[in-house]
Amino acid sequence: MVIAGLAVNAETGFDARMSISIPVRVRLARTLLRVTSWLPLRVLHAVARGLAILLRWSNTREYRVTRRNIELCFPELDAIAREQRVREAMAHMAMGLSELPRIWGLAGGRALNQIRSVHGAEFLDAAIDQQLGVIIAAPHLGQWELLNLYLCTRGPMALLYRQPQHARWEPLLIGARGSLGAQQIRADAQGVRELYRCLRKKMLLGILPDQRPKGGEGEFAPFFGLPCKSMTLLSRLAHKTGAPVVFGFAERLPAGRGYDLHFLPAPAGIDSDDNVEAVAALHRGLESCVAIAPMQYQWSYKRFALQPDSEAAPMYPDCR
Repeated sequence: MVIAGLAVNAETGFDARMSISIPVRVRLARTLLRVTSWLPLRVLHAVARGLAILLRWSNTREYRVTRRNIELCFPELDAIAREQRVREAMAHMAMGLSELPRIWGLAGGRALNQIRSVHGAEFLDAAIDQQLGVIIAAPHLGQWELLNLYLCTRGPMALLYRQPQHARWEPLLIGARGSLGAQQIRADAQGVRELYRCLRKKMLLGILPDQRPKGGEGEFAPFFGLPCKSMTLLSRLAHKTGAPVVFGFAERLPAGRGYDLHFLPAPAGIDSDDNVEAVAALHRGLESCVAIAPMQYQWSYKRFALQPDSEAAPMYPDCR
């Protein structure tokens, strides 16, 4: 199987030539994923909770950003309740990393065995039945890597990704994410053109819509009551192709029991040619997802760093 120029082994999910083409540290990371994939989720989660405690005690940037985001988005909480949410959010952030052996280290089919229920499947089914392609808005919530694998079982699937800061890790990511045949499209000008081609082929297209857009891209709209800048690409794709939008995420269940998938219909206006209206609808869809599993959102990300008033005080003054 060839994915984005790599021969992907359907059994392991990794490129057969990786041992030759990638640095030693990346090969070691791949081996570590495989070796630790036999550990139960509850063990990996216990390790993650310990890591989260260390991150809080060390007053890391992730902890400070999480604390600030919880403060901004849940102003009604008192100090004790706010700190409890920060602790939960940090634990879930660490769990998201600790789970990767059970997602990337297993053959794709085995990873899917961890899914317990699928909620809102009728929304995804109805979107697929339109035969216009489907745009899956998948926020940084729960275990989105598992969602990618599941979507590959529903039809030809592509996903948009940003090249990692250290390019040497890119082959590892492509090999792991492509274990069930997902076409992976880099987020650049050529990639955007490829997204339109994928939708014309009636493929499922997975997009993480809640990263800060680069440069002059994106538009501001309220998110948890605060001005927040998000991409307009998703809405442009929907507007120009007619492809329906469905929100989706994989919720982490307690006690290492696995995951539930959730699919939600997109709010009206997400395909508007008015960028403000479209991003406002996108944010309402994100909020609906976060409401189901609020502490599993990636609160360690500086979501509100960009503001319409460039003269305003920085939103994260203590989080450098």
